Amino acid sequence: MAAKLKKGDTVIVLTGKDKGKQGEIASVNPTAHKAVVENINVAIRHTKQSAGSQGGRVAKSMPIDLSNLAIVDKNGKPTRVGFRMDGDKKVRFAKTTGDAI
Repeated sequence: MAAKLKKGDTVIVLTGKDKGKQGEIASVNPTAHKAVVENINVAIRHTKQSAGSQGGRVAKSMPIDLSNLAIVDKNGKPTRVGFRMDGDKKVRFAKTTGDAI
């Protein structure tokens, strides 16, 4: 099945502690139905010092479920994603505006 949300998409969080925040998808794991969004769902990880890096408390974006994310259309509103054929290519489009993504 084609992916509705892909790396680089701007999304808004629908539920949870970061509800209403927007960010760009850094990576997607389709088998686990999760995505990592920059500066969303941030957790503090304590790392040990090594030769290559300074130790301490490091903020890390954790995966969030795809069902809690919605893509942002050109008006800045959350929208669902649909698929249609443009000629011989399958394209994603925003259900609210009908524009191709």
